[in-house]
Amino acid sequence: MNSQQMLYLALTIGAVAVVYMTVRDIFKKKKAAPAPESQPQTVNPAVLPLQLQAYERLALYIDRITPQSLIGRIFQPGMSAVDMQIAMVQSIKSEYEHNITQQIYVSAMAWEAVKTLKEQTISVINQVAVQLAPDAPALELNRQLLEVFMQAGESPAELTAQIINAEAKRLMK
Repeated sequence: MNSQQMLYLALTIGAVAVVYMTVRDIFKKKKAAPAPESQPQTVNPAVLPLQLQAYERLALYIDRITPQSLIGRIFQPGMSAVDMQIAMVQSIKSEYEHNITQQIYVSAMAWEAVKTLKEQTISVINQVAVQLAPDAPALELNRQLLEVFMQAGESPAELTAQIINAEAKRLMK
């Protein structure tokens, strides 16, 4: 294993560890705060469609910020790695801003997981891009990003999607 592969592996493990720790801490906080047992939780029928739509939009956002999806939408032949990095980060931030109002309809845990995923994805993109030569082609950035995420096993996006899906399903019960 060469030093570049070691770097990718370390970045991936770090990103997965941060998402895991965030999700674990959120679950611990949720367990520590006892729910009032005297009042059963009810879902307002008028708000339920908005909540489900919010979870749906966040699931779509999670899918759209995966490196595979970003590369497929953004890559243009002849792009430099720097141009690709900038375009990917801008896309992630722009879509996040477009969906920021959804936080009022989802749990704090779900929103925190989405926020952490956004930050970690941007961080990994930037860390991989910094390792490339200034004149590197976008294809090199794309290849290395995909390698990093493939080596990770279960991606942070998959973990975040599981949280979103579980909460949406709980609402429908």
